[in-house]
Amino acid sequence: MVQNPWRITSTQTTQVDRFKITLEEVILSNQKTKNFSYIHFRDGVCILPITSNGEIIVLRQYRHALKAWELELPAGMIDGNELPIDAAKRELLEETGYQSNKWEELDYFYPSPGSTTETIHLFLAENAKYQLPPQLDELEKIEVMFLDLKEFQRLVEYGQFRHGAGLACWAKYLNKQPDINN
Repeated sequence: MVQNPWRITSTQTTQVDRFKITLEEVILSNQKTKNFSYIHFRDGVCILPITSNGEIIVLRQYRHALKAWELELPAGMIDGNELPIDAAKRELLEETGYQSNKWEELDYFYPSPGSTTETIHLFLAENAKYQLPPQLDELEKIEVMFLDLKEFQRLVEYGQFRHGAGLACWAKYLNKQPDINN
């Protein structure tokens, strides 16, 4: 294991709503003292759901931080001691009303390792079928859409789909496809 190149001399942590923010004073490898802050954020999941008809389930969701409607894949936070796969199943059902009987873990990634501790686990959910109406919380404003693979690819290609975790899911999915790996 690589030794930490910075020495921490002090740490302060503050809770702000759903974020825990840490400020550390560190001595860098060049011996300069600097402050470094980062956010502790619960780990999350992102799901690439494909229906039994071969359509991708996409969400059109209002994102207040951007003051805009964004296209995204179903995603959310892992609760407590919940396993990532269980969180993925829960989030897919809550946000879309769909369930899948065929799950595959694609990988995980760090969305912003310079500013947050968050890890997002990526999943493919094939053969997704409607079960019940979405169960949204009061901070979620979501419309469920269905796109064929070519339509979704065009949204990505032309910059109309910018959801980071969704793009990571899509990249992992494409990497698994035999026609692009030959």
